[in-house]
Amino acid sequence: MRSAICDMVAVARLLNLTLVVPELDKTSFWADNSTFEEIFDVKHFIDSLRDEVRIVRRLPKRFNRKYGYRVFQMPPVSWSLEKYYLQQILPLFSKRKVLHFNKTDARLANNGISIDLQKVRCRVNFQALKFTPEIESLGYKLVRILQERGPFVALHLRYEMDMLAFSGCTHGCTKEEAKELKRLRYAYPWWREKEIVSKERRSQGLCPLTPEETALILLALGFDKDTQIYIAAGEIYGSERRLAVLSAAYPRIVRKEMLLDPGELQQFQNHSSQMAALDFMVSIASDTFIPTYDGNMAKVVEGHRRYRGFKKTILLDRKRLVELLDLHQNGTLSWNEFAVAVGSAHEKRMGQPTRRRVIADKPKEEDYFYANPQECLCEGANCDDLLGPGNSSSIR
Repeated sequence: MRSAICDMVAVARLLNLTLVVPELDKTSFWADNSTFEEIFDVKHFIDSLRDEVRIVRRLPKRFNRKYGYRVFQMPPVSWSLEKYYLQQILPLFSKRKVLHFNKTDARLANNGISIDLQKVRCRVNFQALKFTPEIESLGYKLVRILQERGPFVALHLRYEMDMLAFSGCTHGCTKEEAKELKRLRYAYPWWREKEIVSKERRSQGLCPLTPEETALILLALGFDKDTQIYIAAGEIYGSERRLAVLSAAYPRIVRKEMLLDPGELQQFQNHSSQMAALDFMVSIASDTFIPTYDGNMAKVVEGHRRYRGFKKTILLDRKRLVELLDLHQNGTLSWNEFAVAVGSAHEKRMGQPTRRRVIADKPKEEDYFYANPQECLCEGANCDDLLGPGNSSSIR
């Protein structure tokens, strides 16, 4: 949601067009009917970008369906460069006057974009997109409660029903649960991939770690049982049964529902995006952030933590970890050998300054702009000192 909004502001700025405050998707798995104004501070959003782009709260009446006007809808091409918008999209406005982009995820490239436009994306992300006062107030309260108890890890435990159904990952699930997840995947037409072999997906590192696997990895990384861990996630699939091993290893595990009174969370119930905003705030403020899957939220949190001084973010190499977990669990690797191997695999995966990895013609596989917005983290020669010499590392 955040990255799509940032991209559309950047496109409006590039084309010198007026942007209507975005409508949020209400048809996804989460069935959240929250509006932009219920998640973000819309006045701050408009005012803080006043010198970049004109933003209006709603479409002017003369373009309303009531007055017989039919707004032209289209999805821009994914991962597009500025040239596409200038040459193919801008001419449409002289004829159509209004365009409704009905898909906005990943519609602007990670790389090959001018520095000025990259900085607009950052300005939206880091300054303009503030949460509502209600969300911010409760988010700061959560952070304060956690910090008063000592340092804490935010664990983005992405072991939730939607992720497992979408990815086809059923490792650790019962046969009945695997069937339930498959039924759900078939029920959502926009999840295109239907027949998935879970074992293959897991071996490729494409599955979120299970709670049981996560417990072993945290122990191997040196987190002792007194570590305070905040679970930044919705409902874990399998509930307390699947959290039992992790909770036994780390008794100081907490969730927002354990730290706040039910009345404080009541206004956010059934609004998963607003609940996720609270987790987002806690994740950014944590001493260490560990995502068990590199989804959109994990990547955007990673980028925020880089922007805030390269705060420690452990980016798990799931492909390598699955190999090590299986070797340890079948008795090939002793605990000490396993722990040493896990530690050495992550020495350079702690959110340190680095240049974005560019893979020509494979934008989905290269580093995501919002996970490492390097153009906004340094200036000129300072970038060589911070990130290393030369351009972004390229793979062809």
